[in-house]
Amino acid sequence: METSTKTNNKIPFSVYLLAVCQALMMSVSTLLITASALVCLTLVENKALVTIPLSLQFLAMMLSTAPASLLMGKYGRKFGFILGSIFAIAGGLMLVYAVFNHSFYLFALGSFLVGIFNGFSSFYRFAAVELVSEVNKAKAISYVLVGGVIAAFVGPNLANFGRGMIPSEEFAGAFIYATILYVCVFFVLSLIKFPPPTIKKSEGSGRPLLEIIKQPTFIVALICGMLGYGVMTYVMTATPLAMNHHQHEFSDTAFVIQWHVLAMFGPSFFTGSIIKRVGAMNVLIAGTVLALTCMLINLNGYTVTHFWFALVALGLSWNFLFIGASTLLTETYQKQETAKAQAFNDFMVFSMVTLASMSSGYFQNTFGWQSVNYGALLFVLVIALSLAWLLITPKDKRIAVLT
Repeated sequence: METSTKTNNKIPFSVYLLAVCQALMMSVSTLLITASALVCLTLVENKALVTIPLSLQFLAMMLSTAPASLLMGKYGRKFGFILGSIFAIAGGLMLVYAVFNHSFYLFALGSFLVGIFNGFSSFYRFAAVELVSEVNKAKAISYVLVGGVIAAFVGPNLANFGRGMIPSEEFAGAFIYATILYVCVFFVLSLIKFPPPTIKKSEGSGRPLLEIIKQPTFIVALICGMLGYGVMTYVMTATPLAMNHHQHEFSDTAFVIQWHVLAMFGPSFFTGSIIKRVGAMNVLIAGTVLALTCMLINLNGYTVTHFWFALVALGLSWNFLFIGASTLLTETYQKQETAKAQAFNDFMVFSMVTLASMSSGYFQNTFGWQSVNYGALLFVLVIALSLAWLLITPKDKRIAVLT
């Protein structure tokens, strides 16, 4: 792999600005998760459609990740991120307009535009890697994801405050807040200085994509990121339905979900340092054990305590698997291969997230909570087997020689 020319071990200020952008983006995401289904209950008669806007958001994110990465590879991170924030502002304005005009279809369109922005912003963590020295890659990814801790508190509270802002339209205020946060993202991004585009005509685009993705390390990083994120989404989305089925109070459900989000992002303060000390593989193994712990707890009880411990373990598992996988992935490609390698990875990851979010409610309502967890357990076992395979693969065979 290309040796980094950066020798300064300090984390640049631009990484912290990216963390601010991540916090703003995630705050709106949690706001939308909190308010979207509720507002859609007032916009459409067929209540089976109320989760469609959120599903469209995930779908747009899935579809936009590959074009976003390739676009930024050619024209630069700043161009891509600014363009993404423009989609976000347009989506926020569309959501506000849809609420005032009681249009479900415009609300769905606004959610789709927001999903495009999320596809661009999913690369904040990789952009941070490009701003630091080789030894600080994991730490940079962690610092960016710390923004999710702020989002766990900001998003739901803004949704709640926004409900009373405009008496005639109960939820309009929440989406006005969302649009304001997107405008803030635009301005913060304008302050960041990014490296030049990774795709240069004089350098070419490196190896064919197939040659990159067939490396054992790339395969395992992809599996851990894709299935780790997918399992988290699948179980998290079904949890409120399961708790409601077992007659728990909504306040208990909100408590469990908030702690889950904190567990997802809170460890980011130190996950990068742990990876630097013990290596990405050991962190991925720990994430796998935590995911197995979550499933075992869920299969052995239905009390609020069971749900709480399980969802905290699930959040910690996601953090270790996602940051560990993202760090491992950066070892498998050269600078000029960045765009296509990251595009393929994130397209696959968020394709799995989309499938998980769309199928979770169906499996919970049709087959029940235990079946959901047995299904998730199978995917966690795939992660474990992939890690075992990489460990027994000779080190000189895990990654192709990069020059």
